[in-house]
Amino acid sequence: PVSELRSSNVMTVSGTATATGVLLVILLAAATVGWMTGPSSDGTSPSFPMLALGGMLVGFVCGLVVSFKPNLARILGPVYSVGMGFFLGVISKSFNNWQNGIVVQAIGATLAVFAVMLFLYKSRIIKVTERFRRIVIMATMGLMLFYAVSFVIGLFGAQAPFIRDASPLGIGFSLFAAGLAAMMLAVDFDLIERGAKEGWPKGMEWYGAFGLLTTLVWLYLEMLRLISKLNQR
Repeated sequence: PVSELRSSNVMTVSGTATATGVLLVILLAAATVGWMTGPSSDGTSPSFPMLALGGMLVGFVCGLVVSFKPNLARILGPVYSVGMGFFLGVISKSFNNWQNGIVVQAIGATLAVFAVMLFLYKSRIIKVTERFRRIVIMATMGLMLFYAVSFVIGLFGAQAPFIRDASPLGIGFSLFAAGLAAMMLAVDFDLIERGAKEGWPKGMEWYGAFGLLTTLVWLYLEMLRLISKLNQR
């Protein structure tokens, strides 16, 4: 029937969930490799191994391209998962060498926030309006720009101290960043739901999955940083 043919050619929530699962499996596999090739323990501070820089750059480029070419998410999504997965594995190993057990804590916190945000969204306690979406996206873009500038000046030995410091300001900054990442999850849920309702092309499932995965990666990194600061108090 025509209705069945149409349903097989349009975006669905279940199809997006499947695509997200595929990207997560790839990311976890790459993270395992990154963990095994990560730095040995020094027990003093979390280092930023140059080995992870390549994976981060691959992920950044993929994210930039997909933001302008959503139809390429099906191809670049797995590439992003490999690059960022490796990056996460190396960085996680570095943090865990510094604070043993922090990775398990960060993963648990990320999953908890995801579950809470999904409940709040599905129960409509949080409503994603056009204004909400615009504020969250603009704030996210501003934060990413700040991180990019901080990374560049960090290459020359300078950095905003509150990004890493366990001071009240540093913890407050990490709480803000993690909260913003959580709000971005609601925006991702809304995009997936709208796409399914409006009958977007089937390939957009990968775009929805890509967006959700990038937010989860961001949230995990913010949780890793926040917990490391709290552990220093």
